[in-house]
Amino acid sequence: MMLLEKPVRLMLGYLLGALLTSITLGIVIVYELKGSGVVSTTKRTLGPAATMTLGVIFLTFALVLWRGGDRRLAERRRARRAAKPDKGPPRWQRELSKGSPRVTFVVGALLTLPGASYLTGLSRLSKLHYSVPATIGVIVLFNLIMLALLEVPLISFAVAPEWTPKAVERAKAWIGRHARRFAMTILTVLGALLVIKGLLQLLS
Repeated sequence: MMLLEKPVRLMLGYLLGALLTSITLGIVIVYELKGSGVVSTTKRTLGPAATMTLGVIFLTFALVLWRGGDRRLAERRRARRAAKPDKGPPRWQRELSKGSPRVTFVVGALLTLPGASYLTGLSRLSKLHYSVPATIGVIVLFNLIMLALLEVPLISFAVAPEWTPKAVERAKAWIGRHARRFAMTILTVLGALLVIKGLLQLLS
């Protein structure tokens, strides 16, 4: 959305749709689904074997990136796309390029579903026994923080509309040059930590 025309309208529509879904579901979960499986399942943790397996998977992905497996896969995909007739951008991208906030509102409302961290936060909030206004205020604040990655560029586009697109392009180019290195580092660190955690669980 940041690289399309009228990014402020597109991101504002998405943000409003996301806030509507997330805040509404948050209120429903806190007041109507207390103690249900929707919230309690977030308290379960992985066993040692599952933790170590996940760590090994992350380390395997890091090894694949280090050996250039992703590049070979990307080349095969480009070759397949080159052999097919160009059908243009996908339908969702064509709709977004029209600059309709109504479309992004619907997309934001449909794609913003509660994640594990959100459900955990709502579970803890339900046990604090705040008043109704305070509870709703905490839920709204939770969502504003959770959607900061959308709000910050939206504010940037509103305050500095000429500088922001150039900054986005520079950031996109920089990420493109360093994405593999970051991915390998993150996967290696996470994989090693998960393997160590699994071993410690087995020994404890």
